[in-house]
Amino acid sequence: MDTLNILKANLGISGTARDTYLQSIIDSVTDELTLEKGVSVSTPTGQMFLIDYAAWRFRNRGEGTIPRNLQYRLHNLMINTRDGGESDE
Repeated sequence: MDTLNILKANLGISGTARDTYLQSIIDSVTDELTLEKGVSVSTPTGQMFLIDYAAWRFRNRGEGTIPRNLQYRLHNLMINTRDGGESDE
């Protein structure tokens, strides 16, 4: 199952009307995580964080403060990546 379909399941969306918008959110969050934060999204943990973060972005239109649970998970992913915890394999 690809990232778009998992995100749609998370959001409870079954149609295709929002696919282009959702894919652009996925692409934006992927770039932010990999380029700005240095977090790999190719691991299962990284992919699930990507989906949860993209779902939050969709629900809140990117406004407001990121929830504490997402802040905590992002912080842990950044530390784990920096310390060489999860590999891309």
